[in-house]
Amino acid sequence: MFERVSAEEAERQEALASRVRNELAAAGLPVLTPGLDGVLASGAEVEVDDGADAAGGVYVGWLISPRLRECTRRAFRLRLLDDPLLRHSSEIAAAMVQAMTAILTSAGFAVEDAHDEYRSHQLRVTDGPAQAVPMWVLRDEEVTTSSWQAASPSESAD
Repeated sequence: MFERVSAEEAERQEALASRVRNELAAAGLPVLTPGLDGVLASGAEVEVDDGADAAGGVYVGWLISPRLRECTRRAFRLRLLDDPLLRHSSEIAAAMVQAMTAILTSAGFAVEDAHDEYRSHQLRVTDGPAQAVPMWVLRDEEVTTSSWQAASPSESAD
């Protein structure tokens, strides 16, 4: 029987997945949003496996363009296993996972290979950065005040 993680752990995983999506989007990558129609979907795909087993957790992979996916499916369906497109799509996924690993590691996330034959070319995110505020958030020094806001009440009474 399939067991799910506790409600608290599921909430933690969803929050981690959200932080991962935000960080990848901040880096400029297209990020899939939950519920997006698969016909339109391509880019970083962040999923939560809420199983209470070793395979549970937050996973990140790359979804190639709908056109390349269709070409790849066609090659498999026709058993064209030597089609260069199959190697090419695999290389794209591997390169993008390597890039996303570098991005997330630089931002302070703990990542590892998924170590799962069903999740080839995916990585597992085990923890987020220690700092609660992301590096890309608006900083105090970026917020400027106009002269009328900066003036003290006694100065504006004159």
